[in-house]
Amino acid sequence: MALRYRITKRTNNIGNKENSYILQAITTGTIDLDTLSEHISSECTLHSVDVKAVLIALGKKLDFYLKEGKIVDMGDVGKFKMGFKGIAAEKPELLSVKNIEKFHINYQPSLKLKKQLKGHIDVFKEDKK
Repeated sequence: MALRYRITKRTNNIGNKENSYILQAITTGTIDLDTLSEHISSECTLHSVDVKAVLIALGKKLDFYLKEGKIVDMGDVGKFKMGFKGIAAEKPELLSVKNIEKFHINYQPSLKLKKQLKGHIDVFKEDKK
């Protein structure tokens, strides 16, 4: 399979206000937990129910360890860690947890995935409908 793209017009609201065009990657759907479990099950000796149970447990443990401040290293998948966005202050004593606006999860792909991203990935332009 290949990654689809389309050409999208972008409006420039800054500067000379000339429009530009970009290539935009297109998603082709979502794979849910049941489908993912079935596909993994077909490639190993585990039943899809067992695979699903492991994936659910993985989600719970990922949540637990990220909230503990751990980096979760999942090998060829990559690493996950918790981060947050906050409001700056003029002096350190003016900072508190109230300065935190929102939390997010940082993802860093594994070296294997990074090499694949630097290499060639097949792409094709979507058909106009």
